[in-house]
Amino acid sequence: MTGDLFSSEFDEHDAVSTAGSGASSGRHTPLAVRMRPRTLDEVLGQQHLLKEGSPLRVLAEGSSGPAGPSSVILYGPPGTGKTTIAHVIARGGTRKFVELSAIRAGVKDVRRVMDQALEDRDLRGVTTVLFLDEIHRFNKAQQDALLPGVENGWVILVAATTENPSFSVVAPLLSRSLLLTLQPLTHEDLNGLIDRALTENRGLADRFVLDDAARDHILRISGGDARRVLTTLEAAAAVALGRHHVPETEDPLLITADDAEQAADFAVQRYDKDGDQHYDIISAFIKSLRGSDVDAALHYLARMIVAGEDPRFIARRLVIAASEEVAMADPTALQTAVAAAQAVQLIGMPEGRIILAQATVHIATAPKSNASYKALDAAIADVRAGKGAPVPMHLRDAHYKGAQRLGHGADYVYAHDEPHHVARQQYAPDDLLAVDYYSPTQNGHERAVAERLNRLRSIIRGT
Repeated sequence: MTGDLFSSEFDEHDAVSTAGSGASSGRHTPLAVRMRPRTLDEVLGQQHLLKEGSPLRVLAEGSSGPAGPSSVILYGPPGTGKTTIAHVIARGGTRKFVELSAIRAGVKDVRRVMDQALEDRDLRGVTTVLFLDEIHRFNKAQQDALLPGVENGWVILVAATTENPSFSVVAPLLSRSLLLTLQPLTHEDLNGLIDRALTENRGLADRFVLDDAARDHILRISGGDARRVLTTLEAAAAVALGRHHVPETEDPLLITADDAEQAADFAVQRYDKDGDQHYDIISAFIKSLRGSDVDAALHYLARMIVAGEDPRFIARRLVIAASEEVAMADPTALQTAVAAAQAVQLIGMPEGRIILAQATVHIATAPKSNASYKALDAAIADVRAGKGAPVPMHLRDAHYKGAQRLGHGADYVYAHDEPHHVARQQYAPDDLLAVDYYSPTQNGHERAVAERLNRLRSIIRGT
């Protein structure tokens, strides 16, 4: 076994053109690129998108359905095959394939592609397939520049994004394209990929074997990302080769769990502070707090911390949850949350995680009530519906000259002069007398509030 260990018997031109990296020889091409599928049949998972006659089949095979090929937006997590599918499409059919990077391309680049595509269509009868990776990085002006070409059929757009297109793609472009959602890859899919990478000539060509613990580690830290699986596998193979200190051997080298752990010891976190993961994980965090599942809440808190979420954002959500989910069932929850927000601001990370954990546990394990904010929402609804007669005369401001002449404050009963410091008196407007907005629960401290509230209402309303 020589220094050519990672070379492979595959079409070198394929690796160079598919990678788009200009690599000069196969052995310098990453395993993830060498193992990239060459046909749709080799694509992992996504069978819901790869049926006969599907838009992707039409594009890849260069065939035309009754309505012709459609522009598509491929939406899914990293490493699920979006770029791979685009390059498979590039290999098939007779169409011209053009690739733009959303990171580097500007409006002028987009317009230049559109002008050339129009010329190729009208003068040469050639249809251009435009692949645009990370379309969510395009601003509105850049995306708008795509519209004429997509709408008039100058190009067939194949766009890829890890961000929810509903938020990251302009509505006119979204309405003119098919949205195809790629599903996360299963362990079964990724196990098959590992087996192919270990045995195929363009992969590691049976030069390594992988023990079960190493395989489990690679799968666990990959986060369902096929690219990450192959990158870690290749790095683990290099570690194993260095550990054995042998230039060549007839037998395959064993990749152990230690080799895999040296190659990558942290699990990948799918998290974009402006994207789906940001909103999905904070949503799951809040719903776990509401549902009193402290363990799930701590899990989502950990995911946000590991991903580098702004701790002030987490603290603000805890303050909101303390009132929205707990409120008067445990009034101290809000005190804890506000103190946590102030402490995190003062202390910062990583120690701030300790404070966030305390607030999370307090809110998750506290008795729950949303009665106070539901009461306000009901009152707001009445106000917006036009309810609310004039303020009763005895409650109006009587501190200015002439107020007495207008009858303001007349017959007002000062509550502190009455037994229990509660006065029988009308406070609500005439059209909202005896309307109950606040209905306390029987949870925690609010049970005592409910008992007191019944007595208060009976005194105030004279019932």
